Amino acid sequence: MAASELYTKFARVWIPDPEEVWKSAELLKDYKPGDKVLLLHLEEGKDLEYHLDPKTKELPHLRNPDILVGENDLTALSYLHEPAVLHNLRVRFIDSKLIYTYCGIVLVAINPYEQLPIYGEDIINAYSGQNMGDMDPHIFAVAEEAYKQMARDERNQSIIVSGESGAGKTVSAKYAMRYFATVSGSASEANVEEKVLASNPIMESIGNAKTTRNDNSSRFGKYIEIGFDKRYRIIGANMRTYLLEKSRVVFQAEEERNYHIFYQLCASAKLPEFKMLRLGNADNFNYTKQGGSPVIEGVDDAKEMAHTRQACTLLGISESHQMGIFRILAGILHLGNVGFTSRDADSCTIPPKHEPLCIFCDLMGVDYEEMCHWLCHRKLATATETYIKPISKLQATNARDALAKHIYAKLFNWIVDNVNQALHSAVKQHSFIGVLDIYGFETFEINSFEQFCINYANEKLQQQFNMHVFKLEQEEYMKEQIPWTLIDFYDNQPCINLIESKLGILDLLDEECKMPKGTDDTWAQKLYNTHLNKCALFEKPRLSNKAFIIQHFADKVEYQCEGFLEKNKDTVFEEQIKVLKSSKFKMLPELFQDDEKAISPTSATSSGRTPLTRTPAKPTKGRPGQMAKEHKKTVGHQFRSSLHLLMETLNATTPHYVRCIKPNDFKFPFTFDEKRAVQQLRACGVLETIRISAAGFPSRWTYQEFFSRYRVLMKQKDVLSDRKQTCKNVLEKLILDKDKYQFGKTKIFFRAGQVAYLEKLRADKLRAACIRIQKTIRGWLLRKKYLRMRKAAITVQRYVRGYQARCYAKFLRRTKAATIVQKYWRMYVVRRRYKIRRAATIVLQSYLRGFLARNRYSKILREHKAVIIQKRVRGWLARTHYKRSMHAIIYLQCCFRRMMAKRELKKLKIEARSVERYKKLHIGMENKIMQLQRKVDEQNKDYKCLVEKLTNLEGIYNSETEKLRSDLERLQLSEEEAKVATGRVLSLQEEIAKLRKDLEQTRSEKKCIEEHADRYKQETEQLVSNLKEENTLLKQEKEALNHRIVQQAKEMTETMEKKLVEETKQLELDLNDERLRYQNLLNEFSRLEERYDDLKEEMTLMVHVPKPGHKRTDSTHSSNESEYIFSSEIAEMEDIPSRTEEPSEKKVPLDMSLFLKLQKRVTELEQEKQVMQDELDRKEEQVLRSKAKEEERPQIRGAELEYESLKRQELESENKKLKNELNELRKALSEKSAPEVTAPGAPAYRVLMEQLTSVSEELDVRKEEVLILRSQLVSQKEAIQPKDDKNTMTDSTILLEDVQKMKDKGEIAQAYIGLKETNRLLESQLQSQKRSHENEAEALRGEIQSLKEENNRQQQLLAQNLQLPPEARIEASLQHEITRLTNENLYFEELYADDPKKYQSYRISLYKRMIDLMEQLEKQDKTVRKLKKQLKVFAKKIGELEVGQMENISPGQIIDEPIRPVNIPRKEKDFQGMLEYKKEDEQKLVKNLILELKPRGVAVNLIPGLPAYILFMCVRHADYLNDDQKVRSLLTSTINSIKKVLKKRGDDFETVSFWLSNTCRFLHCLKQYSGEEGFMKHNTSRQNEHCLTNFDLAEYRQVLSDLAIQIYQQLVRVLENILQPMIVSGMLEHETIQGVSGVKPTGLRKRTSSIADEGTYTLDSILRQLNSFHSVMCQHGMDPELIKQVVKQMFYIIGAITLNNLLLRKDMCSWSKGMQIRYNVSQLEEWLRDKNLMNSGAKETLEPLIQAAQLLQVKKKTDDDAEAICSMCNALTTAQIVKVLNLYTPVNEFEERVSVSFIRTIQMRLRDRKDSPQLLMDAKHIFPVTFPFNPSSLALETIQIPASLGLGFISRV
Repeated sequence: MAASELYTKFARVWIPDPEEVWKSAELLKDYKPGDKVLLLHLEEGKDLEYHLDPKTKELPHLRNPDILVGENDLTALSYLHEPAVLHNLRVRFIDSKLIYTYCGIVLVAINPYEQLPIYGEDIINAYSGQNMGDMDPHIFAVAEEAYKQMARDERNQSIIVSGESGAGKTVSAKYAMRYFATVSGSASEANVEEKVLASNPIMESIGNAKTTRNDNSSRFGKYIEIGFDKRYRIIGANMRTYLLEKSRVVFQAEEERNYHIFYQLCASAKLPEFKMLRLGNADNFNYTKQGGSPVIEGVDDAKEMAHTRQACTLLGISESHQMGIFRILAGILHLGNVGFTSRDADSCTIPPKHEPLCIFCDLMGVDYEEMCHWLCHRKLATATETYIKPISKLQATNARDALAKHIYAKLFNWIVDNVNQALHSAVKQHSFIGVLDIYGFETFEINSFEQFCINYANEKLQQQFNMHVFKLEQEEYMKEQIPWTLIDFYDNQPCINLIESKLGILDLLDEECKMPKGTDDTWAQKLYNTHLNKCALFEKPRLSNKAFIIQHFADKVEYQCEGFLEKNKDTVFEEQIKVLKSSKFKMLPELFQDDEKAISPTSATSSGRTPLTRTPAKPTKGRPGQMAKEHKKTVGHQFRSSLHLLMETLNATTPHYVRCIKPNDFKFPFTFDEKRAVQQLRACGVLETIRISAAGFPSRWTYQEFFSRYRVLMKQKDVLSDRKQTCKNVLEKLILDKDKYQFGKTKIFFRAGQVAYLEKLRADKLRAACIRIQKTIRGWLLRKKYLRMRKAAITVQRYVRGYQARCYAKFLRRTKAATIVQKYWRMYVVRRRYKIRRAATIVLQSYLRGFLARNRYSKILREHKAVIIQKRVRGWLARTHYKRSMHAIIYLQCCFRRMMAKRELKKLKIEARSVERYKKLHIGMENKIMQLQRKVDEQNKDYKCLVEKLTNLEGIYNSETEKLRSDLERLQLSEEEAKVATGRVLSLQEEIAKLRKDLEQTRSEKKCIEEHADRYKQETEQLVSNLKEENTLLKQEKEALNHRIVQQAKEMTETMEKKLVEETKQLELDLNDERLRYQNLLNEFSRLEERYDDLKEEMTLMVHVPKPGHKRTDSTHSSNESEYIFSSEIAEMEDIPSRTEEPSEKKVPLDMSLFLKLQKRVTELEQEKQVMQDELDRKEEQVLRSKAKEEERPQIRGAELEYESLKRQELESENKKLKNELNELRKALSEKSAPEVTAPGAPAYRVLMEQLTSVSEELDVRKEEVLILRSQLVSQKEAIQPKDDKNTMTDSTILLEDVQKMKDKGEIAQAYIGLKETNRLLESQLQSQKRSHENEAEALRGEIQSLKEENNRQQQLLAQNLQLPPEARIEASLQHEITRLTNENLYFEELYADDPKKYQSYRISLYKRMIDLMEQLEKQDKTVRKLKKQLKVFAKKIGELEVGQMENISPGQIIDEPIRPVNIPRKEKDFQGMLEYKKEDEQKLVKNLILELKPRGVAVNLIPGLPAYILFMCVRHADYLNDDQKVRSLLTSTINSIKKVLKKRGDDFETVSFWLSNTCRFLHCLKQYSGEEGFMKHNTSRQNEHCLTNFDLAEYRQVLSDLAIQIYQQLVRVLENILQPMIVSGMLEHETIQGVSGVKPTGLRKRTSSIADEGTYTLDSILRQLNSFHSVMCQHGMDPELIKQVVKQMFYIIGAITLNNLLLRKDMCSWSKGMQIRYNVSQLEEWLRDKNLMNSGAKETLEPLIQAAQLLQVKKKTDDDAEAICSMCNALTTAQIVKVLNLYTPVNEFEERVSVSFIRTIQMRLRDRKDSPQLLMDAKHIFPVTFPFNPSSLALETIQIPASLGLGFISRV
């Protein structure tokens, strides 16, 4: 194919650019061979003349078609070159936000500098088990591929992660390890995977630091081998480290930090345990303040320290060793603060008692003077003598720093060794996966020994990488049997030879280090002499004699020779090391004791990194001198050795490559710097992979994929039945150069650019087809338009001509009509004129004749009338005279009579007027008269009382007067006898005068009081009038408030209805959440029980099976026991056959600690389950109670109104009493006739004043209450219910009528309102008290229930123990005692939570009791082991005997055996629906009916649920016999047997479905015949007679319900396991609508083909499987509601798995795939309609998938489209919508990509949406299941037992 065919007009190319590296342009003119200039048009709109290189004449690189841009694999690109790779990575990283891309076998990972939600456990589960090409690129896909190849090929694997600092190597390695830990799990209970992950924070703290490029840069390389056993579960790990950067301990550049551990220590210095370290702020230490950046933004060093310590604890590093580590690290910090003072140029000293050195010596446990001496001196040894020489200040500082680095390196090695010991496993390692986290190629302005070692290691890794890539290419070609030639690729072996061969750079460096006076300059000269001008890869800088240049595979690097020798020698003063070895601190000498042995292959570098080598298994024996010599191996030699070991390890494994790219140097999120990216791509070997792939046949298609893609380029005659031959024929026509492609066995191989050429041909063909289609359609449309116009013209002409003809005909008709009209009109005019004239003549004649006749008649008439007039006049005159006379007489009579009538009328008027006035006055005065009469009566009564009082006072006065008179007489008689008494008389007279004066004063005071009383009376009357006015105002306000209340009632009705609906929904959600939590707890409980059974079985196998390599038993299904059955009973049920032969058989020994843990956990789960069940019941009761309250509200409202009316009547009576008292008060005040009575000191006066005061206070109080209640009434809305409008209106009218009848309306209304409010408050208090009482009652019922359960459990245990043999009885009692102690322990733990001392004493006593029990149990276990062995021997013998007996029995004997006639029905007997069996036949019943029953035969031939009916009929008979032991034993055996069956055949859908159906039916039977009214509504009278009479099996119903839940969850797991392999293939990959989606080119990672091959699943496969599930469940008689729940769960699994794969597969996000998905979903909906399951809620579970498919198909351009998408995709989260838009990929050139601005618009519109940030749906989610009660109409007495079940030993009753 010539270049002129590709470089045509409008072809797009890449041209170099100094800023953007590569820039896109478009050809404006076809290229012709020989052209030296290309006319290009740049994307920014400029035109450019591009001059070709005159020497090479290379044309610019061609751009790939747009549909290939953004592919998952770079090798899928047709044009493989640097600009295509760079552009593809940029588009994926910037536009699609995808950080991972495949490049052949390499995963390119670009650091996003942002947390992405793509590493969760849901993502891990999505990638687990998937092929690498089926999912989008991810680190998890690489890890899964390594794990899968390890298991499939049984070959060790390696994942090599490399890249620059800050590219994300450590994070990628960490995620790979996390994937292995999550997917594989550990092989023991030691949680090895957690320990492997826990090693990361430790190694990061001691080996990572902040650099200018990365905040968490790994300053060492590490290779972690994760070990797996034969089942490929993690058993341990081992770590090897390389090139620790020790120089960072003593020096940090600007904006950098030391290792994290130092800053973590300083941040935690205030902790009490760290006080002894005497640390402070990081700025106080020389080793941590040099960088000037001690804090990393967003990182809390104190918290990180806690995580580090926690990880150390998890890995088994004790607290003492941890404190030892921190002590050494703190000593290093204090050592860095040691200062030196110069005495002269060659010596220095340390100040006396130097504090940093004192602290260092105290922490290290060494002598201060000795350390101070050797820090300032060194020892020189010659052949004869040893000298101690002082050193200068600079040398001392360097020696101090070297010592610090050496200590840190040793500590680093010690920690690595301890981590490896913690991760070491005693189990033999079967295979391993290694994760290599190593530095990438480095080049800086100044490159030294560290960069040299790093680049040397990268040269070795690149060589291994190139060989592996070449090997894979070769294997692929040989596999496909195509001819291939040696691919020319860059081999960096010459560069490696330059470094490591004899007389290479490392050899010359080691040789120079051995020279006594070797320097960097002499070494540089040796390099120049040896390699300059001899090796093309070695160069010398022009302006330097102390540097050299090496041409590496990535770039040229200039190394400075200064410091190479010092770093390679690794010099540390031995005297300082000896001082440290003599330390009293035990841990410090441990760091240096293995220097000679080199346990950890690390030696120190004075200013570099620490290379590690693997320790030899057997150290070589030699002389001490040899050991010292080995100890002094150079760093370069050790690094070369460790690198060779690493390469041997990698070569022995299958490598997987991860290349991490740093997109920019500023750590900006999702910012792509093309220059930096290209530099790293060149350095990490990605472009070399592309070059190797491009040199061969990079594009590869299977024949079927090629045919599907390029079918449009073939003619019908070219299509043959043989796809391979078809493709060959077509390619020979399309591509003439046969070297451009090769045909393999299954694939076609293309050279680079050929796929683009084919795509161009395909696009041209499609474009030509489109043009042809457009041409045809446009011609067809125009012809249709012409035909429509012609037809319209003809129609118009027809209608016009018809219109004209009709107009002419109309004209003719009008002309003829006009003529006729004229004729008739003229005739009419003439005739009319004639008639007028004739009529006029006749009229004249008639008038004339009439005139003459009238004249004659009038003459005759006058004469006749004259006669009559005369007669009349004469008669009138006579009558007139008579009438006048009579009128005069009558007039006189009338006048007289009128006079008399007027007189009589006047009298009557006077009488009537007086009576009416009297009536009017009487009407107004009646009330007054009555009131006055009442007042008169009351005054008369008062007057009589006062008169009586006055008469009494007069009598008293008269008696006193008589006494005075008698005294006066006595005095007069004794005047003569006692003249002395004269003065006394005078004094008495004076006193009388005083009394008179007092009397007058009292009278005056009385007048004042009377005036005051009158004034008070007026004020009172004024107050009463004011109150009346206020009463009227209050009435008005009351009416207004009533109106407002009515309005508020209407508003509240609406709000209450809305609230009720919302609360109902919330209650339903809460109920589902509670059910889900309960079922999850039940699932956890079953998992623990399953684990317990597995451990028990493993222990049994360990005891009886001595072979070590046994297989693990299937423990994927539940085998839970009910809470009433103990483990001893489990053992009994499993060993029933052996017990019948050997009654003394007992169970296998158990691990008591594990058993106690499990027992405790089971108890906790039981308690949680009970609590959850109580809460669930309480929620349901609340729902029912709320519904009942809603129904009772109208009744409550009516009762409230009646209660208020009664209260109103009582208030009226009280008001009347108050009014009477007020009237009495007024009367008392108005009374003036008795001044003595109303005196201020009189008791009557006080009583009246008190009454008046109380009445006024009462009125004030009532007034205030009215105001308060009026304000409260506005805000009171809760008391008004929605349905009370009518009642309120009627009540208000009744109240108004009542109030109108009252006299004092204001007071009554106020009192009524107050009483009504009081009534409401009292009612609310009553309801709150009622609720509290109900809560207390529920709590008491719960306690009673728990006590009942405990009592029943104790009774059951007692009954069970009585049936056991003596030895088993002892064991059961021990188990019971352990359980009781565990429960008691939990109870006392809660009881003594506040008093730890009591709890501690209780625990001690409990432990003693447990120890005694364990000793007894151990004794029992010993006897069990002996009996087990004996039992095995006996069992074998018995088995042999039975076989021999069966062989001796002839067939005739078997036939002649009598058959028990059990199944013959007796029609004459009235059966009671019960089955009778003997106690010893129970195990036989369970075995035949459950353990050995085949569901398929029962489901086809017998009635559904027959085993459940039989079991219930047996339970009925035991209940009839009142045998509680038999009932309990049968139910327990049934439950345990069902669990055994499900554990044994738990993967069989029919078995699980069968027993789920029968368990539910058994549960329904227990409810239907329980005797409870709620379950007996649908029973017949005969069925009600069959109810249980003696036992309440509610507890067993709960156990069966839990068992049904477990079976349902197991059924869902079986469904998921069956459907999961079908879903992705059938719903996504298979093309249900053929030809809609085209197959795009793929790279090396081949996807699963969408073409339906044999063995691939299609949508029909899924539908057939769904039909199979549905038919099986219907055959088993499963409840319809339960079938709906199963179908809903199935559809949720289908939708979740499909959507999750869609979100993780870029190749599936296209318009055509959306159409396929919608079609597939419509087929599923059609299946639901056929099965009448549309109301099951299954369709709603597919809503996220439907919306995702719609999202792929809708327009995605404008803001209106964004709004439509946001409103449409309400079932998808924001993350899912954005992910789909980012992944959207056009399959054809006619589709367009989604712009970044549109995606940002979507994100802005959805930023307020509150949804889960999780990307994937939880495919493992199981909806909470419910079992609605479904009674059976089948009569128990009609059930027949078929003989096929083998139940002849039971009989119907």
